[in-house]
Amino acid sequence: MTGSEETPSFRLAYVPGVTPAKWVRIWNERLPDIPLTLHQVPPAEVSDVLRAGDADAAFVRLPVDRTFFSAIPLYTETTVVVVPKDHVITAAEEVTVADLADEVLFHPLDDVLDWDAPPGEPAFERPATTEDAVELVAAGVGLLVVPQSLARLYHRRDLTYRPLTDAPESTVALSWPEEATTDLVEDLIGIVRGRTVNSTRGRQPAQASPASQEKPKRVQKPAAAKAASAGRTAGARTTGAKSAKSAKTAKTAKRGKPRRRS
Repeated sequence: MTGSEETPSFRLAYVPGVTPAKWVRIWNERLPDIPLTLHQVPPAEVSDVLRAGDADAAFVRLPVDRTFFSAIPLYTETTVVVVPKDHVITAAEEVTVADLADEVLFHPLDDVLDWDAPPGEPAFERPATTEDAVELVAAGVGLLVVPQSLARLYHRRDLTYRPLTDAPESTVALSWPEEATTDLVEDLIGIVRGRTVNSTRGRQPAQASPASQEKPKRVQKPAAAKAASAGRTAGARTTGAKSAKSAKTAKTAKRGKPRRRS
């Protein structure tokens, strides 16, 4: 390799809440010679990162611009409401949007849920980030609705959460620029879809040559060998017939011989 050549690598971005460790481990097992670097990117910036070519692919939250990006949905998260541990909502195993009608709810600027209209009473301000909103919930001035992974990511001992059954949900997907579907992107697609190393999907294996696909031909015996084989068969039949005839004649003669008188 010359000094001007670069070692192949793969740059993978992901939004907060996504845990790519399992897929990275499989990548390192299958492609140990191709380093994979991870970059956490705010949800509002991940599309720009991909468009600029600063990442080869990303784990994002849908929706994405399907005129430019390809996307493979991976899973849909449970939506939860984050509350102080002593809040009355903790008495229920799950709640509905109607249960939040009289509550002050924070709606951060980086909110990833697609609300027609956020529930509850609007807060006095919109926090810049979900992490900032969690701090305000801990201060006891309002509640927050987020995907469950974000509630876990910003977990505090004085907070807990409950599933919100009728709220919008967030779907995590693998996305990349459609025109930049490289072999390495195909490798990552196979990994996140759970394909085995020997799977025939994804990259196509080399096709066998036409000659190797032909059925084996039956070996034809030479004419002389055929004749000799036929002669041996006929000779064996004639010998067998003569032997049988001689045995029959001897048996008949023995029965016809008179006994000697004493």
